[in-house]
Amino acid sequence: MNGEPILEVRDLAKVFPVRRGVVLRRTVGEVQAVDGVSFTLRRGRTLGLVGESGSGKSTLARLLVSVERPTRGQVLVDGVDVTTMSRSARRELRRRVQIVFQDPYTSLNPRMSVGQIVGEPFRIHPDAVPKGGRDRAVKDLLELVGLDPAHVNRYPHQFSGGQRQRIGIARALAVKPQVLVCDEPVSALDVSVQGQVINLLEDLQDELGLSYLFIAHDLAVVRHIADEVAVMYLGRIVEHGTAADVYDHCAHPYTRALMSAVPVPDPAARLASAEIVLEGDIPSPADPPSGCRFHTRCWLAVRLVGEGEPAADGVPLRCATESPALTDTTVGHLAACHYAERAALAAAGVRDV
Repeated sequence: MNGEPILEVRDLAKVFPVRRGVVLRRTVGEVQAVDGVSFTLRRGRTLGLVGESGSGKSTLARLLVSVERPTRGQVLVDGVDVTTMSRSARRELRRRVQIVFQDPYTSLNPRMSVGQIVGEPFRIHPDAVPKGGRDRAVKDLLELVGLDPAHVNRYPHQFSGGQRQRIGIARALAVKPQVLVCDEPVSALDVSVQGQVINLLEDLQDELGLSYLFIAHDLAVVRHIADEVAVMYLGRIVEHGTAADVYDHCAHPYTRALMSAVPVPDPAARLASAEIVLEGDIPSPADPPSGCRFHTRCWLAVRLVGEGEPAADGVPLRCATESPALTDTTVGHLAACHYAERAALAAAGVRDV
């Protein structure tokens, strides 16, 4: 947890209106894509953000790089609130926070050469590199990410998936950012290539002092690269702590279910730890459940009712009616669960629940 804050997110929310009609369009509802998210990313550190598809991770990424404007909340870069800035001032500050997109096959313009793609930020931010030095800067960036500078005139289709992702990383680094938002940067790559890209990101962090918000659904990858981990479910963070704390002492039933699904190379260890299979799909953010948003799929809630916990319609009353706050637990990190202590004890094997 050492290091001063470089990126602070406070009560960030994004609501998208749901509209119907062709001629007379009217708003009939809203989608709560991100709802009250808060966290701090420290300089030179990596925060891993995990969760299922539909939990709001990519929307959060777009909010952080000002592609979307938040409905409420603050995004502070070096203590300066980006959300209240004018467009020109926000554009200048955006240089400090760049994004690496998920799919290297669609995030690069197929009609532009690699040199044009990596050099495009210099056109948008002409003061980043003097005009006469841009060609040299592009080649230096390609070399920095492990590509041959002689291939500067090639096009994206002439590169493999891993090489394309390196091109995307080089483009993000062109304006010398302090923070990289990595939106599932290895999920579209082969497993062997994933390791190469992760190693590259770690080397760049050591060399350039970068801070990463690393978004993924692969918990094994996040455990390798992250210093801290935040678990997101249906627009909210439900658990947050150091990587060691979250992985070894998870305190939220959703986190424990995710952990149980991580492949284990030792067959004996796999048999010793039963996998928790969540029932049903993640609810619609247009109609989130009342109380705890996870209670409709929570394996712990079912067992608590079986043990005599006061319930209604098969769900503990507290879970169905009261939304849990993200608070400290006895295992040393934050969790948003009324029964976090029970889940933590179960994860540690102290009690079979």
